[in-house]
Amino acid sequence: MISISQIFWILFGIFILGAVWFDLYRLAKRKEALSLKQAGLWTLSWIILALFFNLLIYFFLGSEKALEYLTVYLLEKSLSLDNLFVFLIIFSYFDLAFLSQQKVLKWGILGAFLMRAVFIFGGIWLLKTFHFMVYIFGGFLIFSGIKLFLRKKEKIDPQKNLFLKMARKIIPLTVTPKENKFFLRKGKFGYFTPLFLAMILIESSDLVFATDSVPAVLSITRDPFIAYTSNTFAILGLRALYFFLANFLPKFIYLKEGITILLIFIGLKMILSPFYHLPIIFSLSFIFLVLLTSILFSLRKKSALNF
Repeated sequence: MISISQIFWILFGIFILGAVWFDLYRLAKRKEALSLKQAGLWTLSWIILALFFNLLIYFFLGSEKALEYLTVYLLEKSLSLDNLFVFLIIFSYFDLAFLSQQKVLKWGILGAFLMRAVFIFGGIWLLKTFHFMVYIFGGFLIFSGIKLFLRKKEKIDPQKNLFLKMARKIIPLTVTPKENKFFLRKGKFGYFTPLFLAMILIESSDLVFATDSVPAVLSITRDPFIAYTSNTFAILGLRALYFFLANFLPKFIYLKEGITILLIFIGLKMILSPFYHLPIIFSLSFIFLVLLTSILFSLRKKSALNF
């Protein structure tokens, strides 16, 4: 007999393949930029789908699994805001047009899906095999939060990215910026374009983001189905969310402080988990409160400055 969990895996796999194709290939074919209204509606649509899936989990897998899913989903959405801000800086640095941004985002998000799968299933295996890893993961989250706090005033410079430096040394590049291609052929020789460099930066930022977010996820749940599905739904609407928030992200001046608090909180929760189990409803409420407070304080600060 097929279990309910296996049925959910099958249904999720079918849905996510169709959703990824629709979002990253069908919708991404459009030639004109998404308006604020269009991007907002698509963002809301993906959120509603994620919440509907959460409702199915509640009815078929129970309230505890549903709370875990919702907590991880909200946490990942919170952390992704900082990642989207990095995307904005990268695209501005290379002065990429809308079509080029869409192309890089598509491959960046596909890479994020694969990296999450590797990190989540690998992380769960490590925690089950080596119990002491819970302290290493927790300590890493606290370290990441403190590092983010200490560097909050430091301007992000794509030129300092290690992957970008390595790419410029080992692959042939052209300075042609306007072609919407990763690779160009000039005579007998082929060259990678600045668009390819932008993709390298996006993928490397995804990798760094995954090293922070996956341990945070595993502090909430060790269930591979809940961990991966909530992560996937959080990533699924990133393309529309980016175009919706592109003009608003710089206004969230207290976002890094909020993410710092979340990383340190989740790290402490993970370290203390062998001794005390913090109720999942408390974690969910705390994440929501921190995210909401950082956004409201940012908007209030901006309003005061404009006044």
